[in-house]
Amino acid sequence: MPRKRPDVFRWLWYSLGGRLPERYHDWILHDATTGTWRWRHVARSTVMIAPLCAVWLLLPGPLTLRLAIVLMAALVAYFYSMAYMEESIEHRLAKNGFPPGTGRRTRAEAVAVAEAEVTERYLARYRNQP
Repeated sequence: MPRKRPDVFRWLWYSLGGRLPERYHDWILHDATTGTWRWRHVARSTVMIAPLCAVWLLLPGPLTLRLAIVLMAALVAYFYSMAYMEESIEHRLAKNGFPPGTGRRTRAEAVAVAEAEVTERYLARYRNQP
């Protein structure tokens, strides 16, 4: 059965830290543990940062000052978002009903499987030759 993806409004709610109904649990786990989980986190962070940056751009004052404010705010926001990325993902999973450590464990299992496949291909190619 394919994963049920949330619609745009539910995804925005999820990006802002809201809980999704249980029918989206497979998608939430996939979102937090797939190979692109870091980029997905950046996208969710951008959803939270963009409205603030838009408001700061509309403030009165010189354009260069407004752009500098937006740049500095975005840099600080992205820095903290990236610095606490794993903790944020684990909190998001726990908020949606997963046991603590689910994201780290699932990603570690996927890495172990991928490394085992690479090792198996290496052994098949280079160790079994006459």
